[in-house]
Amino acid sequence: MIKIICVGKIKENYLNELINDYQKRINKYHKLEIIEVKDNDNFQMETSNLLKVINPKDYNIALSINGLTFDSLSFSHHIEELFIHHSNIAFIIGGSNGLDQSILDLCHEKISFSNLTFPHGLFRGILLEQIYRSFKIMNNESYHK
Repeated sequence: MIKIICVGKIKENYLNELINDYQKRINKYHKLEIIEVKDNDNFQMETSNLLKVINPKDYNIALSINGLTFDSLSFSHHIEELFIHHSNIAFIIGGSNGLDQSILDLCHEKISFSNLTFPHGLFRGILLEQIYRSFKIMNNESYHK
């Protein structure tokens, strides 16, 4: 299973449509679950909410500006390799203050999609699109180019 663990709900309809579309597309290949925790002005409370839903037995990946970078082909191969050894992969997206060190310590790796800062909902859509693209690449299906 792929889990997307993230802070906050998406309020914009156009982003919800994007996210729902890619969630349906991905579910044709692999089970996907999006877990949203309440955003909070109190960073420690937000961290506590995330810690409640992160399973240390999953292969946890923090999405962080300071993480490793991949191109789409490398990302696809990386995901494929991870599924050989792990049944659950969780991508963790923090709120506007990022992720607390206690959460980073639970993660096996950090991945960065860019040095740019993205709106939370848009980034969730970008992540889902790249996961979908990865499955298309793994299955040698047209979409990638």
